[in-house]
Amino acid sequence: MFHHTIGKVIYYIMYRKHTVRPMQAADKPCVMDMMRTFYASPAVSTNGSEEIFSADIDACVSDSPYAEGYVIECDGKAAGYAMLAKSWSTEFGKPCIWIEDIYLQDAFRGKGLGKLFFDFLTEKYAGCLFRLEVEADNAQALQLYKKCGFDFLPYLEMKKL
Repeated sequence: MFHHTIGKVIYYIMYRKHTVRPMQAADKPCVMDMMRTFYASPAVSTNGSEEIFSADIDACVSDSPYAEGYVIECDGKAAGYAMLAKSWSTEFGKPCIWIEDIYLQDAFRGKGLGKLFFDFLTEKYAGCLFRLEVEADNAQALQLYKKCGFDFLPYLEMKKL
């Protein structure tokens, strides 16, 4: 809180408190709800499942060397979440941090929380390569990612399950 005096009147200005903190087991119900919303949206090309969501959260809150999860908060409320996967890039010769999921609830978009998260990552994982996937028609996400320094790769990625 900041206060400032003009004459005899004191004005109090509350600054929003934005935080990024490690995901905890107690966050599971809230994060599951956000994952359901995220995976049902046009921002994601797959629907996921309750089993996958649960396994993802469990990995993020465990001692897994591959997964990390974060809750993004605004004024103490869960505004969103992010999940990371760690690997090595032989193409770039350095550790790679995959931003597997990043989601902000509608009410919290446009408040600088996405940039806050990417600034946090850049500081925590200085010198690492960051990768993510984005749907071509997700204009708001594309704008954020470009603002945070992401560029398109000149090739398509493939998968095998």
